[in-house]
Amino acid sequence: MSSPDREVRAARNDTPRTARRPVVAVTGAASGAGALLTQRLAESDEIKHVLAIDERRGDVTEAQWHVLDVRDPAIAEKLRGADVVVHLAVDLDLGTDPAARTAYNVRGTQTVLTAAAAAGVRRVVLCTSAMVYGALPDNDVPLAEDAELRATAEATGVGDLLEIERLAERAPRAHPGLNVTVVRPAILVGGTDTALTRYFESPRLLVVAGSRPTWQFCHVEDLVSALEYAALEKAEGELAVGCDGWLEQEEVEELSGIRRMELPSAVALGAASRLHRLGLTPSPAGDLAYTMHPWAVSGSRLHEAGWRPRWTNEEVLAELLEEVSGRHTLAGRRLGRKDATTLGAAGATVALVGTAAIVRRARKARRRA
Repeated sequence: MSSPDREVRAARNDTPRTARRPVVAVTGAASGAGALLTQRLAESDEIKHVLAIDERRGDVTEAQWHVLDVRDPAIAEKLRGADVVVHLAVDLDLGTDPAARTAYNVRGTQTVLTAAAAAGVRRVVLCTSAMVYGALPDNDVPLAEDAELRATAEATGVGDLLEIERLAERAPRAHPGLNVTVVRPAILVGGTDTALTRYFESPRLLVVAGSRPTWQFCHVEDLVSALEYAALEKAEGELAVGCDGWLEQEEVEELSGIRRMELPSAVALGAASRLHRLGLTPSPAGDLAYTMHPWAVSGSRLHEAGWRPRWTNEEVLAELLEEVSGRHTLAGRRLGRKDATTLGAAGATVALVGTAAIVRRARKARRRA
């Protein structure tokens, strides 16, 4: 590096962080939280420029678009000039083949981290979920950000998220000079479709006898504002994000107007496991743990940095109920209007408890095939 170049670099590093307007790259920028964040950053006076990366071009005309798969090593060239990368190109769709989903999520994150380091990016912001803490009966309520990650790979997509967390932990050692921030939202609501949002599409709220769930939500708008905080380096490290506090099961039932259906643990978990194993539902039995045990988070690091959620748990639950109105789900499997009308609430209960008959029919069909 020539002497003038060294002087420019030194001057840049000596400039107070708050005085610099960073160039921020966003992957997964064409849809969902990525699109909302791209728009928000493009409109911010604190951001110099936004690089938007996705497999299709999005609607934010103020951003500079690069159309490519995040697993393509050519992404390193597209990231040149960026100060921060917010990686949101993660697939947690219930309908995606699990092996293909894992290959995309893990390889994509590996490529982005390596490319960011090669391009001279100083910070990467990853987004996983508070689910990585695990839902366990002995969890603190709420969980601190530095609580041990005790989740297993038994719930939808959680294995991928745990691997992303491991990549985040290793990245600064593998790429000296690269900082990584991980944002972990509670149950995300706002144009999302997950096993936990589908819970509220059922005619009855399944409650496992003896369980003590806590319900904490995160509106996508609050997630986006937390990601902006991370991109601007106003907060760093592991950041949990969600509404303040949580709701008990009884409060959820009162607010939603949906009555409970209580089942013994062995019946509920056994039924969920058999239905998923036979391909009749998209949700593995591990998803049930997150409706049984507490996993609410404190969000203290963001609060200490001055961030506050705009939404309350009660408001997000109301938004969720409005979003899922007219949808009908049984044991995680979405039903058509005709099926739901025919089945009815009482029939749904019988169908869930009587899964042995479903299992027998499925086995007979397989043998005939």
